[in-house]
Amino acid sequence: MKFIKEKRVEMFRCYAASKITYNRQTCPLFATEGEGECCFFSGENYEDKHTIWTEPGGTMSVVEIPGKQGEFLAVQNFFPTFQSENATIVWGKSENGDKWAIRTVLKLPYIHRFDILVANGVNYFLGATLCTSKKEKEDWSDPGKLYACKLPDTPDEPFHLEVIMEGLNKNHGYSHVVWNGENAGIVTCESGVFLILPPAGEKPNWRIEQLLDEPTSDVAALDIDCDGELELATISPFHGNTLAIYKKIDGSYKKVYQYPVIEDFYHVIKACTLRGVPTFIGGCRRGDKELFFVQWNKETASFVSQVIDSGVGPSNVDIINLIDKDVIVSANREIGQGVLYFVED
Repeated sequence: MKFIKEKRVEMFRCYAASKITYNRQTCPLFATEGEGECCFFSGENYEDKHTIWTEPGGTMSVVEIPGKQGEFLAVQNFFPTFQSENATIVWGKSENGDKWAIRTVLKLPYIHRFDILVANGVNYFLGATLCTSKKEKEDWSDPGKLYACKLPDTPDEPFHLEVIMEGLNKNHGYSHVVWNGENAGIVTCESGVFLILPPAGEKPNWRIEQLLDEPTSDVAALDIDCDGELELATISPFHGNTLAIYKKIDGSYKKVYQYPVIEDFYHVIKACTLRGVPTFIGGCRRGDKELFFVQWNKETASFVSQVIDSGVGPSNVDIINLIDKDVIVSANREIGQGVLYFVED
């Protein structure tokens, strides 16, 4: 594979990397966790910039609403470092041209990650708070929670949140996954890794299953060796120095691989395909600040890794899979840039 790097935006504390549909095109999106903008890029090579907002910033995540082109939810007012008691969820909707209506629909302190899960044609909101309150940066005495509800059809309707899980200390990581045919979320905290399944059919309640019992910062799930079973890739402990892959063996997940570089502050772990090959993309915000990938080599029956870029310190990535190439959308936070890596055969 060949990686072609193209910078798209200079953005202080560029943190969120996502995608949005605009004029029927899937477009890369970037937003800052500091004070500042959220923007995306359209066109043949994503060179046309569109600004959604210029303030306030503090954006952790942006998630497009299934079935509603040009509408999304996003976190605002989650500022570093953990100055997030005023964090909110906003509902964005495209209007005429490049005008966007942004409405605050939830005030939820310390909301860090969230998702929209579809089950039986119903959109469900799932939100994860890093903690519930803080007296200072290192105060973790009031753990985070998981909140859920049916997603309203419009931003004018209320969110009827319920707490479906609590006591989640350092509730940091989240990943969307299709688990045995169902849309699901995986969350992480000091207690481990938990699978979260929305109500579906004859199962009217949220279902929760623990997958790992080790302190975990971030997670992704992928059948990397194509044996029909999802593997878990994790970063541990909180903002930790270890990136590892776990495989289900004899009914439980066991570590089968560890990325060879021990580096403080791993932050990216993303499940995807690159040119059709199942891949975990990883990244670290300190040390060599690498962006890299891990794949399974069938011929040698072993994991292989390759550095894509270094000295960039990514915070989050997303993937756009196209017919003739793939695009890694990377928020290279530590150098303040939103970057696209075009992946070609």
